[in-house]
Amino acid sequence: MLVLGIETSCDETACAVVRDGREILSNRIASQVQSHASYGGVVPELASRLHIENCIPIIEEALHIAGADLSDIDLVAVTAGPGLIGSLLVGTELAKALSYIMKKSLVPVHHIAGHLYTPFLTGGGETVSFEYPYLGLVVSGGHSSLIYVKSPLCYEVIGRTLDDAAGEAFDKVAKLLGLGYPGGPVIDRLAQKGDPGFVHFPRPGVKGDDCHLSFSGLKTAVVRFVEQYRREGGSLREEDIMHIAASFQAALIDTLLIMTERALLLTGAKRLAIVGGVACNSLLRLEAQKRFHPVPIVIPPPILCTDNAAMIAGLAPALYHANRIAPLTLNADANWELT
Repeated sequence: MLVLGIETSCDETACAVVRDGREILSNRIASQVQSHASYGGVVPELASRLHIENCIPIIEEALHIAGADLSDIDLVAVTAGPGLIGSLLVGTELAKALSYIMKKSLVPVHHIAGHLYTPFLTGGGETVSFEYPYLGLVVSGGHSSLIYVKSPLCYEVIGRTLDDAAGEAFDKVAKLLGLGYPGGPVIDRLAQKGDPGFVHFPRPGVKGDDCHLSFSGLKTAVVRFVEQYRREGGSLREEDIMHIAASFQAALIDTLLIMTERALLLTGAKRLAIVGGVACNSLLRLEAQKRFHPVPIVIPPPILCTDNAAMIAGLAPALYHANRIAPLTLNADANWELT
């Protein structure tokens, strides 16, 4: 089964062709980062307009790289939520049009479920040893969640974002420090040159007994520290910024891992997957492997951590065989709950 996947939930226009839910034949992404950077974050109206410009060329590229034509495609899959409603509508309307023209079934895919499927994707047909059930830590700009994944069709949310997601906290702290957008990669890079013990920032929620994630308080602690530092010592020097970045990143990653360990004990899960854009973070990747050994851990390559269409096309066959197909009246749902 060849599946054409389309992903436009935020600011990445992506299309992929995946065979039998596993083998990635193509995975093309048109990034909008440069277009939004001057605004310090994603501008929804601009994002949806750029999706309209990019979607047809990206589909053509994905088909060409996969060596396929539209006539070869067996199934059309699309992210139907959650996300920015304008962006989602571009993808869903395009997928509906293709489904109608090609006379192929249309499968709506939940964005977070797509991320959680990435451990099962391969680039060349190699065997995947990862199995259900497992605990998934989803960390991105809009989502921070701990989810017990029982099957491709069954999820139990163990902990969720209460305020700022991890990626949002990276972006806001980067803006505070004058580092630009997106904040995650630049803080990760600077933190490698800084001292994580420069200041001890709080680990939000670790004294509780649940697995919910909250980073607004951590962000506020950084704001207060910087304000006081400037009052007492003037402007921040380059080395100060590196140390603050390292201390902030250490606190955020430590919080994620403490909550993940708690969720592993709560669920009894024997396997762990860390997915989403923040899973590209070098400290998270390193510390997770250290802290949870010998628990089997999968952290996908960066191209599958950020928003992509391969994860949407990959999950689609399981949904299709469970008869989770959509009519052409499908509408995007910006607040679609994962169930």
